Amino acid sequence: MRSEVAIVGAGYVGVPLAQVFAEAGLGVLLVDVDASRVATLERGESYVEDVPSEQLAPLVESGAVAATTDYDALRDADAILVALPTPLSVNREPDLSIVLGATRAIAERLRPGHLVVLESTTYPGTTREEMLPILAEGGLEVGKDFHLAFSPERVDPGRTDWTTKTTPKIVGGITEACTARACSLYERALDTVIAVSSPEAAELTKLLENIFRSVNIALVNELAQLCDRMQVDVWEVVDAAATKPFGFMSFKPGPGLGGHCLPVDPFYLAWKAREYNFYTEFIELAGKINENMPYFCLEKITRALNSVEKAVNGSTVHLVGVSYKADVGDLRESPALKLIELLRAEGASVSYHDPHVPELPEHGLASAPLDGALEAADCVAIVTAHSGVDYDALTERAQLVVDFRNATGANGSQNGRVWKL
Repeated sequence: MRSEVAIVGAGYVGVPLAQVFAEAGLGVLLVDVDASRVATLERGESYVEDVPSEQLAPLVESGAVAATTDYDALRDADAILVALPTPLSVNREPDLSIVLGATRAIAERLRPGHLVVLESTTYPGTTREEMLPILAEGGLEVGKDFHLAFSPERVDPGRTDWTTKTTPKIVGGITEACTARACSLYERALDTVIAVSSPEAAELTKLLENIFRSVNIALVNELAQLCDRMQVDVWEVVDAAATKPFGFMSFKPGPGLGGHCLPVDPFYLAWKAREYNFYTEFIELAGKINENMPYFCLEKITRALNSVEKAVNGSTVHLVGVSYKADVGDLRESPALKLIELLRAEGASVSYHDPHVPELPEHGLASAPLDGALEAADCVAIVTAHSGVDYDALTERAQLVVDFRNATGANGSQNGRVWKL
């Protein structure tokens, strides 16, 4: 089958997107620099939890989905979608090196008729100011010889009610013709496609969605710290407020933000805003509050251990859940990783249990069974509340529990050995 769609980046965004297009009858080629990833995909095996191998394998066997490390294969595709990471630098500034490197590789192979769409989360202006000049170096005219648009990914790993296919797709092109061409592609596979006036509008839409969550999570995280001092149960307060049928949207506190988008997006917009002599103080403050949560969690563990006359130094702390959200194995920006570093810096011996994350090689750790670990640990900290854990049993067996996710519920609130966020 001819590859009508090439997707550069075979990760959490690219592989689900490939599945959706292939199931709609389009030939899809995944392009990735990681040869091991490509080999895995060519065997019909999936490393992305949202796309089980039993769903991917038939698509690979039929030729509907293929994978390669060879960028030359892009020449034969009608559309090229870019779904690559856009991390922050060590100075917390946008790092577009991966996307722009891929754009240069695409430019070398760009031909008349190509559609190029960026899906990676980024700051407003990236598509027009960064990608377009590179793609136009060869003399092709955008909107006439080739088309360029931005369409932000809206992937929420582990979610089943809203998927890549059913989540409305925002599309903004450099020209009206670019927008129309990109919309016509996505309409062949996705349920709802919404056009906006420009790539800048689409880029900022994505940032607004995630900054909205970041700001509201920061609000309840700050409230959680105040409730801690006031000795009020923040979970009870949030649940009570959520009974109001209008004017309130429930957000839950936690040990910090994870995933690629929420911890990163506020800094992307704040950086771009400074170009216009504008300072997004409210957004940046939210980012600071959320970034501070692992430090507050360390303080909470320290106080819990002090209550039983133990110090963090020399204690064994067993973390339950290390992925950034429940029931997935995604470790990107997980606050648990920062908490591990902080605990070790204070002299604690750290272990963990996570059915979705068998190993943390960069930390020299492997997931340990709960049997034995609960009783042996001086403190058990619930960092990510996976649904497969019996938290009532955990509460009864552990010497001391610090619950950052309200996983222990009412039983935990009534148990003197359980400390809550």
